[in-house]
Amino acid sequence: MNETRQSPAAPGRASTILAAAMLLPGVGAVHAETAPERGAISVKYLYYKEDQRGLDRIGVRAPAVSVLAPIAGVWTVEAGVTADDVSGASPRYHTAVSGASRMSDDRKAGDVTVTRYFPQGTLSVGGAYSTEHDYDSRALSLQGTVSSEDKNTTWALGIGGADDSINPVNHMVVDEGRQTVNVLAGVTRVLTPRDVAQLTLTYASGHGYYSDPYKLADNRPRARDQAAMLARWNHQFESGDTGRLSYRYYRDSFGVRAHTLGAEYVHALAHGWTVTPSMRLYTQRAASFYFDPVYDARLGAPFPPGYAFGDGRLLSADQRLSAFGAVTLGVKLAKQIDKDWSVDLKLETYQQRGSWRLFGHGSPGLDPMRAHSIQLGVTRLW
Repeated sequence: MNETRQSPAAPGRASTILAAAMLLPGVGAVHAETAPERGAISVKYLYYKEDQRGLDRIGVRAPAVSVLAPIAGVWTVEAGVTADDVSGASPRYHTAVSGASRMSDDRKAGDVTVTRYFPQGTLSVGGAYSTEHDYDSRALSLQGTVSSEDKNTTWALGIGGADDSINPVNHMVVDEGRQTVNVLAGVTRVLTPRDVAQLTLTYASGHGYYSDPYKLADNRPRARDQAAMLARWNHQFESGDTGRLSYRYYRDSFGVRAHTLGAEYVHALAHGWTVTPSMRLYTQRAASFYFDPVYDARLGAPFPPGYAFGDGRLLSADQRLSAFGAVTLGVKLAKQIDKDWSVDLKLETYQQRGSWRLFGHGSPGLDPMRAHSIQLGVTRLW
C-alpha cells in the first residue's frame, strides 16, 4: 500500500488513493483505478549482508532503476532493471557441517508492465526476465481489476507463468527446468474514511527441479504446490499518522506451514520528513523431508542414518526448510524535498533461530542466522 502520508479522504475517493500492492511471482502490483498524471523515475541501491558464526556469508549489492510513464491519460508503462552482485560463502546448514564454499554470481533482471485504465477497472500485461551463471527465468502475467460503482470495493484477478532453466556450474544436472503457474484473487475494501482492508489469496503449482545441486544429500520432490492468504489493514489516525498491520499464512506440498505478522507506523515530522519503524515476526514448520543433524554412523556428516547413494529418498538439510522463528526490525526515513524530488533510506536487521519457532519445537543443531540491509533511494517526478 502507499507508503506516503495520506490526508483523510472520503470513502469514495479513498479507494482511488490505494495502490494496493498484491504481489506474487509473475503477477505484479494491482494498480489504482485512475491513471497517474505524472511520470516517475526512481534509483535505488541495496546492500544486503548475512552473518553466521565463523563464516563470511552472502553479501549482495543491487542497484536498480525503475520508470513509470503515463501515456494519453489511460495508459501507463512501468519498467525496471537491476543488477545483483552476489558473493561470499554458500549457506552452512547443520552446525556440524563445515562444507560452505566460496561463490560469486551476477544476476541481471528486468521487467515491464503495460496497463490500460478503464472507468471501472484496469487490465495489465507484464513480462520479466532474469539471468545468472546457472539460472535463467522468464515470466509473463495478465491481471485485471474491477471496482464497484461507489469505488469503495475493488476486486482483483491475475494469472502468471514462469519458465526457469537450471544449469549448475558443477554439472550435477544439465538442462534442468522448472515451470510454475500462479493465480491471484483479491479484494480491497474501504471500511471508513480512515480504514482500508485487503484480502489476497494466491496459489502456485510448479513442477521440475527443486533440489539444491550444490549440496550433498539433497533430493526434493519434483512438484510443489503453494498457497497463501494475506490480510492487511491500514488505519489513519486523527494526527495524520498511519498504522499498517498484516498477517500472512502460507502452506505448501513440501509440508512447510508458516505465519507472518507485520506492523508499521508512519509518523510525519517537520519539513517533509517521515519516519516509519516496522517489525515482522515469522514462524515456520519444517518440510516433511528435512532431517535433523543426526548422521549415518558409517558415512558421517552430512548423510542421514541409513543413507544409500542413488536410492531416490527425499531429504534435505537446507536450513531454509527447517523449523525456526525469525524477527525483522526496520526503520525508514523519507524526505519530500519539493514537489518533484524525494529521497528515502531504509535499514533492516533480521535474525533467525530454531528455538524461536512458535506452535511447536524448532529444529536443533542450527546456528543463529543474522542479516542486515541498507537501501537508499531517490525519486524524481515529471
